[in-house]
Amino acid sequence: MRAVIRRNKQLICEEIAELTPGAGQVLVKTLACGICGSDLHALHHMEHMIETSRRASGGGDAGGMGGGFDPTADTVFGHEFCAEILDHGVGSAKTLKVGTRVVSVPVTLTQTGMEALGYSNALPGGFAERMLLSEALILEVPNGLPTDQAALTEPFAVGAHAVAKARLDKDSVSLVIGCGPVGLAVIAGLKAKGHGPVIAADYSPRRRAAAEMLGADVVIDPAKESPHGRWESFGVPT
Repeated sequence: MRAVIRRNKQLICEEIAELTPGAGQVLVKTLACGICGSDLHALHHMEHMIETSRRASGGGDAGGMGGGFDPTADTVFGHEFCAEILDHGVGSAKTLKVGTRVVSVPVTLTQTGMEALGYSNALPGGFAERMLLSEALILEVPNGLPTDQAALTEPFAVGAHAVAKARLDKDSVSLVIGCGPVGLAVIAGLKAKGHGPVIAADYSPRRRAAAEMLGADVVIDPAKESPHGRWESFGVPT
């Protein structure tokens, strides 16, 4: 099957080995896959990313890549995806039938441990035609939701997680600095939980428009106004 491979800090399209699902796994066809900012950075700076992650986690597993990950070996990126089930591994529950569109936590459980899809030497991510996913971690895409929107599940989950971790009270005023994909996901997560006012700041007119569309109550161009000053104007303790 074809895949876009990171090799020698370049991206090349090449054939890679076919995959066979094991127990508890499903073989899926990639329908859509986003390009994460971390992919763009990792293309040229993977080694630096791993070292920074290890320091941040106190010498742990480099943000889920695992101690055995080799940044100089071939890697197939892609962790923001929507896929279609093609086959089930032997002994799988087959809860979702072949042809079902799914999303998943970008992690696959194997007999030897966990593989972080998109940052694994052993398994390809969504920049390959097919992937192996863990049956226990997949979710069916609701009927009617477009495939390209379903592929946004992972970055929107990051935003929802950030909102949950913040543990905001009902009187909180939120300030989102930077309205890229994750910033927009945070705004959406805040509004979905009924939080507000939400202040969003970005230099890009296009991103400010997207923030407003997703429900930001106040949208600021930092070149013209201090977003922190606006936040303080709501009487929030500094």
